Amino acid sequence: MRHATLAALAIAVFALTGCSAAAGSGGPDQPQIVVTTNILGDVVGEVVGDQAEVTTLMRANADPHSFEISAQEAAMLGDADLIVSSGLGLEEGLQQHLDRAAEAGAPLLVAGDAVEALPYASGDAAGAPDPHFWTDPGTMLDVVDAIEVSASEIDGIDRTKLAEHADAYREELRTLDAEMTSAFEAIPQERRALVTNHHVFGYLAERYGFRVVGAAIPGGTTLAAPSAADLRELSDAITRAGVSTIFAESSQPDRLVQVLASEADIDVRVEELYTESLTGPGEGAETYLEMMRANTARISEGLTK
Repeated sequence: MRHATLAALAIAVFALTGCSAAAGSGGPDQPQIVVTTNILGDVVGEVVGDQAEVTTLMRANADPHSFEISAQEAAMLGDADLIVSSGLGLEEGLQQHLDRAAEAGAPLLVAGDAVEALPYASGDAAGAPDPHFWTDPGTMLDVVDAIEVSASEIDGIDRTKLAEHADAYREELRTLDAEMTSAFEAIPQERRALVTNHHVFGYLAERYGFRVVGAAIPGGTTLAAPSAADLRELSDAITRAGVSTIFAESSQPDRLVQVLASEADIDVRVEELYTESLTGPGEGAETYLEMMRANTARISEGLTK
């Protein structure tokens, strides 16, 4: 492993692009793990602790469907001791680089391969695998298991310490799941209807007994745009379900309100959620656990008003 080259390259990348290492990461003389999305980056950092340098490519508040990387960042993939991606079609702007790194023999963990993927139930992507598995902390237990197995194969990783960190984080996920279960059970069954700006909560709905009524963008990607027919269908679904609050990704709630008001002639309250990305420090969803707790509180409040 070319540690000096990796250290210099990492410094250059951080200076040029603002890439950040996940919390708990080690130093430049340690194994190098490169993670595509910041949600996975946070989880990987928690599992490996200070035993590896964890570099997350996706910046805070970015869109995993559309973010791209620089040539310097692409080069990091080829030198990594492990690459962790989400998969299931999520990283649309990055897939060519991941494919190239895999073809060159880079160790690659695709988190989506470790879970029981649910299909999109409706919309343009109906039947295709849904990549938003992180909305179910129970499913994330399978991801943690896969991270532990892959990280244990890296030279220089202490498997005992790795197991301790993985076990501790699994317990955090179980606690989160219990909290979410308790909060959502307080919502009357007839009010457990989710409308979002795009299909992202299939896993959460499956685990906690929600109905996904519809989405402003009918596909599974934020790169699509709703048609007039899509908006009419969504308006009808909202009316039938008696939904008073719909949920939108925190980066674009105003856009959804404006579209529904002007194109579908419907007036509903829109609550912001963190669905695709973690935020910067102090912005409400700096870690995966913080993101899920914030979303749980907002969904519970929005559906019980």
